[in-house]
Amino acid sequence: MGDRDRNRFRWAWWLLAYASLGVGIVGIFVPGLPTTVFVIVAAWAATRGSRRLERRLLAHPHFGPVILAWREHGAVPRRAKWAATWMMLACAAILLLVMATVPSHRAWMAVLPIACMAVVGTWLWLRPEPTPREPGP
Repeated sequence: MGDRDRNRFRWAWWLLAYASLGVGIVGIFVPGLPTTVFVIVAAWAATRGSRRLERRLLAHPHFGPVILAWREHGAVPRRAKWAATWMMLACAAILLLVMATVPSHRAWMAVLPIACMAVVGTWLWLRPEPTPREPGP
């Protein structure tokens, strides 16, 4: 995609960046809704639509290091891995509980989302963890 096309769709990148950031912020308060992935998507879209938002995200004390670790090494902090794993386990347990109390559901309706969560969890734990940064001069 050339600079001309990027400029033409800058508003769409801007919208995606802010919408992703908004969903990520909601994810802080809503169990089962991820935060980190939406903040990473927001930073990615901001590089194309809002340099100001990108700078703010990179300067953020919590999100900045996570975004940089992802950009540089595809790394995910262990704390984020554990948080995602526990949320997926909680969602799977709730799903199984609902399926057990409502007999009209079919087995695949529980197996498919739980299998997707297992694949995502496996992929997540196979990602490297960020190495501690050395202090600057």
